[in-house]
Amino acid sequence: MLYRAFLRVVDLLPMPSLRTQRLIAAAVVLTQGGIAVTGAVVRVTASGLGCPTWPQCFPGSFTPVAVAEVPRIHQAVEFGNRMISFLVVITAALAVLAVTRARRRREVLVYAWLMPASTVLQAIIGGITVRTGLLWWTVAIHLLVSMGMVWLATLLYVKVGEPDVVSDLPTVPPPPAPLSRLTALIGVTLAGVLVAGTLVTGAGPHAGDKSITRVVPRLQVEITTLVHLHGTLLVAYLALLLGLGFGLAAVGVTRNVWARFTVVLSLTAAQALIGIVQFYTGVPAVLVAVHVAGAAACTAATAALWAALTTPELAATALPQRAKTQTL
Repeated sequence: MLYRAFLRVVDLLPMPSLRTQRLIAAAVVLTQGGIAVTGAVVRVTASGLGCPTWPQCFPGSFTPVAVAEVPRIHQAVEFGNRMISFLVVITAALAVLAVTRARRRREVLVYAWLMPASTVLQAIIGGITVRTGLLWWTVAIHLLVSMGMVWLATLLYVKVGEPDVVSDLPTVPPPPAPLSRLTALIGVTLAGVLVAGTLVTGAGPHAGDKSITRVVPRLQVEITTLVHLHGTLLVAYLALLLGLGFGLAAVGVTRNVWARFTVVLSLTAAQALIGIVQFYTGVPAVLVAVHVAGAAACTAATAALWAALTTPELAATALPQRAKTQTL
């Protein structure tokens, strides 16, 4: 009953074109990844408690208040990050409205509705993070949920671009199932890399707040040990990627699949380089934000690759690889 009323209201909106739907879905990916980056900026500028409570910024006020205990710059950074959350909400809502108005298939609708639902979840986690004084494990969960949302947003973007009915259209089948299963394993390994990365952060120098009166609890594990764990998982991720590359070259895949694989491999190599530079230069703040942006990009690219390897591709858009590649 309620959903039918919602449909009647949505039907008053103009019909969105496929291009509009894809632009909105792309905006969802960018805002979901962007809020993770601005969150990293909050952390490295020690502005995590610039607004010391939630959902208000200060008790009795939703906006910053001039107090000696909290520098104005920290208030501005944290409050600005909270304002960017509204962009995340707006793009998520627009995605729901667009695909609902276009009466897209159930799969697309599910991915679209997951965006506002997960945004609410993320807001609650953010509130818990602030109210518990930036405990390292709450910060870790906050980032990991963001990466999960980037993955789902990327799948939304991919699914929006696919036709709802393909039974009458010529398609190119996806690569053999073992390769798609290998890609799923790559995704799981990426999750391990991300978890290990948050552990490194939890033991690292950027706690999110530098107040002398309230010391932020940190993960009491030798950071070098955690860096080695993070690096080992990254090597495993890269090894699996290279194995997938040889497999794709052996069976011959479309340009679309090969392009997505190349993007993932390139981003991962760049991300590894950034991590190495971070470690040997004392974890500069700028590189932390860049590293988080790279993590979001790698997550999105891996999700897009997995989608390409598990979904038939329209023959009209599936430009074949020039030949069965002889070498990687």
